[in-house]
Amino acid sequence: MSKISEQNALDYHIGGKIGIHVKTPCESAEDLSLAYSPGVAIPCIAIEKDNSLAYKYTNKSNLVAVITNSTSILGLGSIAPVAGKPVMEGKAVLFKKFADIDSYDIEIDEKSIDAFVEIVRAISPTFGGINLEDIKAPECFEIEAKLQASVDIPVMHDDQHGTAIITSAGIINALEIGGKKISDIKIVVSGAGAAGTACAKMYKALGAKNIVMVDSKGVLYKGREEFGKYKEEFAVDTKERSLADVMRGADMFLGLSRAKLLTQDMVKSMNKNPIIFALANPTPEILPEEVLAVRNDAIMGTGRSDYPNQVNNVLGFPSIFRGALDVRAKKITENMKMAAAMALAKLAKESVPSYVKNAYGGKEFSFGRDYVIPKPFDKRVLVKVASAVAKAAFDEGVARIANFDMETYAKSLEDKIK
Repeated sequence: MSKISEQNALDYHIGGKIGIHVKTPCESAEDLSLAYSPGVAIPCIAIEKDNSLAYKYTNKSNLVAVITNSTSILGLGSIAPVAGKPVMEGKAVLFKKFADIDSYDIEIDEKSIDAFVEIVRAISPTFGGINLEDIKAPECFEIEAKLQASVDIPVMHDDQHGTAIITSAGIINALEIGGKKISDIKIVVSGAGAAGTACAKMYKALGAKNIVMVDSKGVLYKGREEFGKYKEEFAVDTKERSLADVMRGADMFLGLSRAKLLTQDMVKSMNKNPIIFALANPTPEILPEEVLAVRNDAIMGTGRSDYPNQVNNVLGFPSIFRGALDVRAKKITENMKMAAAMALAKLAKESVPSYVKNAYGGKEFSFGRDYVIPKPFDKRVLVKVASAVAKAAFDEGVARIANFDMETYAKSLEDKIK
């Protein structure tokens, strides 16, 4: 992958990355009468009588809002709301590219939790789903919860749940390769922000019983002061205080913190067949070659495309919203997220199509230590994940549709990606 220059990046974004196209004919006076006055009044009246018809007569059924207040943009921190717009446009590009979902990016100049929630609630009738993005912790937890409670469409803060879903898929497969059970392993999570806490919760749902979290002040242990309420549930009874302490005998390290934090000595102190997901970007907590230099039994993943097992959220959010939109779900539940993780884990065990190999220079991929997570350009991700999410929504009773056949739905998605 060639190095990106500052000028190349600026040139790429000239004029913005997204636009709007007209889906229906507008070439004659009759077309104009149907598109606007007087014809447009007919669907308005129909929707007034039955609000659910908005899914049929408008783009609500395929429209997601990508919303931020730019308080945690990439590694830039809190910046002007409009300065976060290129990132939100980028998210819209990924929605369209990987799941054929239309989306509007909306940057809101508001840091108050309640005011932000009210603004988004007020505009929610426009959309079929809301993707919250780059909102700092701990505010993001409360915003997501309050917003989902006040609207009847799916809300997901991808910074929290995307990484949890993808890494959960990786853990399922890595543990199988290593011959371990999640209930028996020690997991160290470095970084107690939005993604870290969401990951820990999902690992618990998978059956993890021994999770130790570390933030910038050290281990989250019971009795430690300066806890926020969202960290307190992860405090453990331990005498270990540093990352080096907790890494001894650990079976897994999840890094959502900062570059070069994990040392080779810490890696040496881990149990056999360790799982190391070092996800700090662009430089991870430890590089794969540094791990390989001290042991050859590790299953390693990063957030980068130039190493095996890339933890890339594009494997999750587009397909999750695709499935949720297609069954007109009222929300995205924990069961729907788990269904996505399970679908990804299962897909990694299937043979990899030639077009995926070609996208990576003809490289061969097969289930094993260097391939526990599917590749982002695998089109089957949409079929497998969206189908699993849609079925979970229907089975749980949060879908608006009356009937759902998973095989028929999966076939319709397969036809789309051909």
